[in-house]
Amino acid sequence: MTIMDEARNVMGDVLEPCSNAPLTGFFRDGHCNTCAEDHGSHTVCALMTAEFLAYSKYVGNDLSTPRPEFGFAGLKPGDQWCLCAARFLQAHDEGCAPQVNLAATHVRALDIVPFDVLRVNAG
Repeated sequence: MTIMDEARNVMGDVLEPCSNAPLTGFFRDGHCNTCAEDHGSHTVCALMTAEFLAYSKYVGNDLSTPRPEFGFAGLKPGDQWCLCAARFLQAHDEGCAPQVNLAATHVRALDIVPFDVLRVNAG
């Protein structure tokens, strides 16, 4: 049985929605909620940029190409999406991290990404 972690953001407040269009999140509930089964920790709510989408594709996670067989239309610049925390940190380290919505970023992101890194990328 999947038990969702408490919906708190990195500032200790109630987790705000990330995106309903496109519908995001491990649970596809519009929030960056997580649970023990979310091995990628899809907890960082980020604003997609062309630079980040190109970077993500380059490192093996193509988020921009539509995959209709999975009901995925592909992301474009300006979309918000729940990113894997490790991928966000990797993009930050490479200098191409997207902006972060702190109010919609789950507190569990802090297990992987230091708060100062999230804060410096806050939009």
